[in-house]
Amino acid sequence: MTFGKLIRSIAAVLALGFVLAGCQEKEGPAERAGKELDKAAASVGSAIENAGQKMQDAAK
Repeated sequence: MTFGKLIRSIAAVLALGFVLAGCQEKEGPAERAGKELDKAAASVGSAIENAGQKMQDAAK
């Protein structure tokens, strides 16, 4: 391995480390809002499934 390739490899590993370290930050307000929306959508989906099941049961 030449010196230039070694330096590039080290630089790539350091850059990857910085990118991954940036991903470890606390979640911001947009991420929290997105999670809340996901929870609400799941709740609505469950309610619709339950209502559909009750309609099928009533039709029997």
